[in-house]
Amino acid sequence: MIEHITSSDFTDAQRLFHGRGHAYPNLSHINVDWLSPVILITLYQAVDRKWLEQQAILLKELVQDCRSVQVQHRYEKFAPTEVMLGEAISDTVVSEHGLNYHIEFGKAQNSGLFLDMSNGRAWLKQHAKDKNVLNLFAYTCAFSLNAIAGGASKAVNIDLSKASLSKGRENHQLNKLAKKQGKQIVFEGVDIFKSNSRIKKYGPYDILVCDPPSFQKGSVNIERDYAKIIRRIPQWMNDGAQLMLCLNSPDLDENFLKTEVARECPQCHFEQRLDNPEVFKEAHQGKGLKVLLFTYRAN
Repeated sequence: MIEHITSSDFTDAQRLFHGRGHAYPNLSHINVDWLSPVILITLYQAVDRKWLEQQAILLKELVQDCRSVQVQHRYEKFAPTEVMLGEAISDTVVSEHGLNYHIEFGKAQNSGLFLDMSNGRAWLKQHAKDKNVLNLFAYTCAFSLNAIAGGASKAVNIDLSKASLSKGRENHQLNKLAKKQGKQIVFEGVDIFKSNSRIKKYGPYDILVCDPPSFQKGSVNIERDYAKIIRRIPQWMNDGAQLMLCLNSPDLDENFLKTEVARECPQCHFEQRLDNPEVFKEAHQGKGLKVLLFTYRAN
């Protein structure tokens, strides 16, 4: 595994090895992330303990600033995390594109920042100036940070999880953006599918970012529910608005999303697909993250 890591710059948070893309034989059950000063190995099935210990040693030697190697056993109930080498670090602050993010280890399945979306965040930062941005399924509000840092006039964060939005507020405070909360930065802990009037309240919008989970029991089944979001675009967006529609499901390719858009909102015109960071290699096209950009034309 270690021989496949090519990065030499460890300034920003990043994936070091992406086995889940099935591009490396016999390693499809392993990911490795750099979340300074922690290297996090995520396992989706059990591995030989001695091999794992050896990999941990080599990884710690590779990254000079590493103070802890931790392993998350995603295949076990509650996805427990153990410290394999070094310090027992439970939280840290990482950087990406000049912005900082709170990261936690061992408290939840996800650490707080989806590394495959790095290029999407960079795109938004470049295009947000003077724009009113709607951020659906906001999670810890990484897109909002990039929008405001890019000069957005407003960022509206919508997520059912108030706990995630609370961490989003902390991320804005960490980046000294707290004073802008209330008027320029909005947090709404509501169900996207049941709160259309609340979403419309802060519009119309110039940019939509929609990065939904593929499936959450009782709340989201994106194969069924994406259409409900797309058909509301004319109610939410200004003429000429830019749309970043994301799809994480390995079972649905970009054609699924293009078909949904064509049926539910034909005023949306496909522009391009954003590339994922190079490290996220996929053996089978369409399995990984899909980030599609559209333009909405009212007439």
